[in-house]
Amino acid sequence: MNYQNKITAYAKILGGNLAPNIYGNIFFDDVAGGTEVYLEVWGLPLYQPAQDEKQPIGPFGFHIHEFGICEITDSENPFQTAGEHYNPTNQPHGNHAGDFPVIFSNNGYARMSFFTDKFKPRDVIGKSVIIHQNPDDYRTQPAGNAGKRMACGVICRLY
Repeated sequence: MNYQNKITAYAKILGGNLAPNIYGNIFFDDVAGGTEVYLEVWGLPLYQPAQDEKQPIGPFGFHIHEFGICEITDSENPFQTAGEHYNPTNQPHGNHAGDFPVIFSNNGYARMSFFTDKFKPRDVIGKSVIIHQNPDDYRTQPAGNAGKRMACGVICRLY
């Protein structure tokens, strides 16, 4: 592999009005056959089990969205400017390139890494990452019923 062509992408994720204490970093490292995604985040809301027809708070849906815009134009539904899930091959939900594992928090802190072969870091520069309030069910179309968008970060090239 030509190491001069390898890049790392990065997003600093920040909470919006629904969860202002969230902050963290996400790295997308170019590795053989795909991308290693590494997340470290603080300030996540504490888990709340589902009650009375309400979804649980956590584990948290986590996705790449199609636009690198993290603006809040509607305080009831923040970060809608990020668009829908990143899905360059028009797959059903659960198999989008931007569908990631849910984030499990420990007292508001989470750290995880995983591999995906659905994109390289250069493919997602200019997109955004979103942390949702509820777990993704990986089947409801088009976006997994993951609830409101709590935090957003724009993906940029690190090096």
